[in-house]
Amino acid sequence: MNSKKKILTDGRLAWIIVLAILVVDQLIKIWVKTHMTLGSSIEITNWFYIAFIENKGMAFGMTLGSKVVLSVIRIVAVSAIGWFIWQTVRQHGRTRYVVLLSLIAAGAAGNIFDSMFYGLIFSNSSPDYVSYFVPFGTGYASFLMGRVVDMFYFPLIHGTFPMWFPLWGGESFTFFSPVFNFADASITVGVIAMLIFCRKDLESFNATVDKGLHREHSASSSPTDDGKGGKQ
Repeated sequence: MNSKKKILTDGRLAWIIVLAILVVDQLIKIWVKTHMTLGSSIEITNWFYIAFIENKGMAFGMTLGSKVVLSVIRIVAVSAIGWFIWQTVRQHGRTRYVVLLSLIAAGAAGNIFDSMFYGLIFSNSSPDYVSYFVPFGTGYASFLMGRVVDMFYFPLIHGTFPMWFPLWGGESFTFFSPVFNFADASITVGVIAMLIFCRKDLESFNATVDKGLHREHSASSSPTDDGKGGKQ
């Protein structure tokens, strides 16, 4: 049992989680992009559809300013999260905290991958034909300008706002209307679970960052601190 724990350190576990989520996320997106036309959908049940859309923005199709600026912000954010995971492992943070941080990092990285490379390797998506791979650099957009692929749609509830309801009185609504992908789900699960199960860990966020920055700039850092293990 002890030998197994030493083999699967928290650092290695984080890498496994990130890589597994990236692979699953990309396999789903590539299948959708190369087998469905833009805007088409496949009904799985009356409350779950595979619906192919693309967006330029953040999770669940939200947008925020310039595409390039957004992509750069994403890259910086993922780099920061990756550094924080490394520091958490080195400082023997709880394994569950490392796992949830890894979910968030992997989800963010999955959507960054779309922005970085999809415009370089795919033809433009269209309602009239299925997208396909093209020689690298000859796709529909330049580096960092690729569109994020979304596909999961859960219209769980259909209804109409009562007439007295402010702004939307009498209008129909669908819950849950945003279309999202596996990477978005990974981020959402990681954030919600962290708020529920890792409140104490979040309270030590500043201390972890301060200690990590001190270590980075201290010549007296211990060379034997490899961050193996971690409390469950």
